[in-house]
Amino acid sequence: MTLDLGIRPFTRPVEAADGYPRIEDHALIGDGATAALVGMDASIRWLCLPRFDGPALFASLLDAERGGAWTVQPAGPLREVRQRYLADTAVVVTELRCDTGTVQITDAMVTGGALGAGSPSGPGELARLVTVLHGEVDLRVRLTGRGGLTPAAGPDEITLGWPGAATPVTLTSTLTVDGLDRLDGSVRLGAGDRLGLVLRWAAGPTRLRTADDVATALEATASAWRKWAANITYTGPYEDLVRRSAITLKLCDHHASGAIVAAPTSSLPEAIGGERNWDYRFTWVRDAAYTVYALRRIGLTDESEGFLAWVLNACLRDGRPHILYTLDGTQPTAERLDPDLEGYRRSAPVRWGNAAADQVQHDVYGEILDCAWQWVRGGGIVDDRRWAKLVELATAAENNWRTPDHGIWEIRDAGRPFTYSVAMCQVAADRMARIAAATGRAGEEGRWRELAGTIRASLLEQAWDPAAGHLTEHLGQPGTVDASLLALPLRRVLDGADPRMMATVDAVIDRLGAGDDLLYRYLPAESPDGLGGEEGAFLLCSFWWVDNLAHSGRLAEARERFERLCARVNHVGLLPEQIDPTTGQFLGNFPQAFSHIGLISSAVNLARTR
Repeated sequence: MTLDLGIRPFTRPVEAADGYPRIEDHALIGDGATAALVGMDASIRWLCLPRFDGPALFASLLDAERGGAWTVQPAGPLREVRQRYLADTAVVVTELRCDTGTVQITDAMVTGGALGAGSPSGPGELARLVTVLHGEVDLRVRLTGRGGLTPAAGPDEITLGWPGAATPVTLTSTLTVDGLDRLDGSVRLGAGDRLGLVLRWAAGPTRLRTADDVATALEATASAWRKWAANITYTGPYEDLVRRSAITLKLCDHHASGAIVAAPTSSLPEAIGGERNWDYRFTWVRDAAYTVYALRRIGLTDESEGFLAWVLNACLRDGRPHILYTLDGTQPTAERLDPDLEGYRRSAPVRWGNAAADQVQHDVYGEILDCAWQWVRGGGIVDDRRWAKLVELATAAENNWRTPDHGIWEIRDAGRPFTYSVAMCQVAADRMARIAAATGRAGEEGRWRELAGTIRASLLEQAWDPAAGHLTEHLGQPGTVDASLLALPLRRVLDGADPRMMATVDAVIDRLGAGDDLLYRYLPAESPDGLGGEEGAFLLCSFWWVDNLAHSGRLAEARERFERLCARVNHVGLLPEQIDPTTGQFLGNFPQAFSHIGLISSAVNLARTR
């Protein structure tokens, strides 16, 4: 099984809807500090500076007129386009055909050398190399910024005054482009001609002064990515997609801290025209255990250790643990609505910050202690101070597992006794017992082992609906299901081959199925979340479906579902948070780390059954 992510045929440009390109018609580039989205038409429509969670310089995905973008295109209409990554890299090559010729644009954020965990981010440069492959092209270069840009032309570069800049942003061109000092210029290029463009936001001037300089920097960046990707050990189904998913997770990795953002974007909607638009440029504790486990399984131990260290340092500080953190391990500023941007395809509001940071979600205890257990399994030390903090967290799980919370899906409504939250409190006790045994604290093991058994027994009794014959979304409330129930075998709460779990899987598929391979995470009409409207199918839950089929021995069905999911990646192998089951179009923030984690885990599970 494979999917060719190499050079594909040219395609006709997809017409914009409501003046906006499709979310899926983009690739991602980054440097370990921030990331940018490059469209199939070579327009850069998203870039926050100087970090993932900084202000947006380019945000035309959230407002086509006022958001800002960097466009490099032939002046005439585009006839055909294609785009790909250089193999095992985050270097993007886009080719544009017009009536008079073909242009190739190679884009990357320049690396600072090595890409391993803890390595420095790049020098703060986005490099673009334009090459005319044949014919003659009038190339237009246009740059607009969110909040407006004020250009000041110097002898070698243009300094851009931008309200959000902590340091000056500069633009360098290796050729004279008439009108570029006003940030909208053009130049005529013939076959073989090259133009280098460099946007720099770090302090100091660029060293990339010629087209050769830009080409050399792009080659060095590609080489660094290939050296890093050589650490991926996975062989099995859809190896190319697993490798691309690993690179995508690395693009969501903040090198300086080890944190991994849920997605590099904000406010891409879960339904067109709806209000379910969230800022995902933060790190969720919930994602950590899944991410670490997935990265370990494909050989990326440095990244998994770096993320583990970040999670434990952030969550074991004084005060109660939170469900999400900034890249620095602090709490984000209050969520606010942006009055100036209309939202993707007019899906308002645009949000900066995430109010879920203040929610009560009891699963966080299990998520942290599962991370701690993985830390111990990998040789990490638990001294008395850290042990005391782990005891504090496990005790919080012991005290709170019976009380309602806002759940894994972060409802903006009154709390409820979610089955998944109770299950993760059981995970907290179970992992605490394992840590005690592994660190020579055998006298403590019994207490936590007993608590784990008590919570598990209560869950299986109170979440079980005898009339329906399956587990339910809440304790003591029969009827409804949500897709988080599929995670119970993945967290070792209930065996995937247990008849109760198999019946629950069938119930989830029956109630939440959205086609042959997709699942909704819940139905708002049955499980109110305090928000209006609907949402798309949630991709991670679909990969959980695959995992459950594999765990219960339904291997042929698991492989079939997995192949269908893999066929939904975009032209360069990227996945969003959600998909519209009716149209197949991408929804939600993009690319989504959780979706790529799901792909990696399902691929590894299936590879082990071969």
